[in-house]
Amino acid sequence: MAGHDHHHHHHHNNNLSLCFCDLMRLLWSLVVPCVYLSLLLTLLLLLLLLGLRMWLQGQRKARRAQDGGPAVAFFHPYCNAGGGGERVLWCSLRALMHRYPGVSFVVYTGDQGVTGEQILEGARQRFNIILPQPVTFIFLNHRMLVEASSYPHFTLLGQSAGSMYLGWEALTAFVPDLYVDSMGYAFTLPIFRYLGGCKVASYVHYPTVSTDMLSVVRERNPRFNNADFISRNPVLSAVKVVYYCCFALLYGLAGSCSDVIMVNSTWTLGHILALWRSPSRTSIVYPPCDVRAFLDVPLDDEDEEEVEEGWEELGRELRGEEEAGGDRKCHSVVSVGQFRPEKDHRLQIRAFRKLLDRKGDGPGGRESLRLVLIGGCRNQEDEERVLMLRGLCQELAVEDRVDFKLNVPFEQLKRELVDATIGLHTMWNEHFGIGVVECMAAGTIVLAHKSGGPKLDIVVPYEGGQTGFLADTEDGYAAAMETILTLSPTARLEIRRNARRSVERFSDQEFEACFLAATESLMSQLER
Repeated sequence: MAGHDHHHHHHHNNNLSLCFCDLMRLLWSLVVPCVYLSLLLTLLLLLLLLGLRMWLQGQRKARRAQDGGPAVAFFHPYCNAGGGGERVLWCSLRALMHRYPGVSFVVYTGDQGVTGEQILEGARQRFNIILPQPVTFIFLNHRMLVEASSYPHFTLLGQSAGSMYLGWEALTAFVPDLYVDSMGYAFTLPIFRYLGGCKVASYVHYPTVSTDMLSVVRERNPRFNNADFISRNPVLSAVKVVYYCCFALLYGLAGSCSDVIMVNSTWTLGHILALWRSPSRTSIVYPPCDVRAFLDVPLDDEDEEEVEEGWEELGRELRGEEEAGGDRKCHSVVSVGQFRPEKDHRLQIRAFRKLLDRKGDGPGGRESLRLVLIGGCRNQEDEERVLMLRGLCQELAVEDRVDFKLNVPFEQLKRELVDATIGLHTMWNEHFGIGVVECMAAGTIVLAHKSGGPKLDIVVPYEGGQTGFLADTEDGYAAAMETILTLSPTARLEIRRNARRSVERFSDQEFEACFLAATESLMSQLER
């Protein structure tokens, strides 16, 4: 019996090993053709890429023979938006044109229904910038591929793939010698570098994926576009962390193609160094703010006649006025920023409501305060957001004290800022904050969010003196506004002076010098 059992067992083992051998043989017979096929496909792909590269190089040669000089192209799909990023674009173009008259310039834009002249006219009106030489606009047809609204899920991945296609469309339309990505579409860099054989540079306003995002998802914080079910579900959160990490890796690879990397602030620098890991090619170039346009306004806006008087007289005037007629009748709190969700206008309105509650109805109370929200709307979504914000004002019963001013020209913006007492900024982790700098240059007292650029680069002490205030909660904002309003005009003047002197480091002239210094190595290679 035992012998029979033993025999049976042995037979069973044989069967198993035979099965195993067959299985291996089957797998091998499947794997070998797969390996051959994938090698063949890889070779074909490489040949295709080489062919494309040679074809594009040929196009460039033909163009250079025709133009007789090198061309620099900027990739800026939203070049008519009128935000801080566009100011960087126009200032860098102006700087390069002055410095390299023999080079031709091209801008790839995704704007539809406008002409090049209209775009340049918009730049003149909004930023008061006039380019010394003509620029060629190349209009791309597929900008919707980089819009977040096109990808309800896997937005980052979708936008990045979309930007690669848009970059390809741009490259086939025009092959430059130097490609500058001035809007942060890092995934276009490898296309221009390896397919187009161009030199590439990038100016990064904001890292597409940031180490902050990774930690926020890890902590399952619903602040970031995490759908609620993702932030509640640990498995989905884990998947999202893996997705972010893989994406960060790809983003780092794409970004490190860049020959020259410029970032706009200390905050962005930290992230880009962590992700792209190319410290030798990376430098901070603060974005240009039109500081000069505001500096010609005298700080003593409470007495218009004696503009030419020195600071001492100014101080005395202010103190005299203080004894005579008390403080100014009306104080406005102004916020400048596009109506995008992350700018957090809701926080401004809620904090303003709390301030009104604290101030009460007496003199110097509710009637003497107003909140002015100035900003641009990029699209339909932004306009709907403004409607929601108006709704919120009614809900909080402050609609009579809040003004919305949409898409205002520069002169009006300047007037509002000069008249304002407080400049308000509420965006969490703003990478730089041009609006904050404009407020300080105009002589308003700035109250910014205690994070990102405003905290690290802008609202920092100047020669030991205070330059503004920082807050990060509704109550904090309300309390800080109350503090600013109760300061004596003399104390206020002191802060405004410090702030104004400190922002000269963000002027157009500084930007142009730093931008030219950063790109000099690349430009000198082009000239040959």
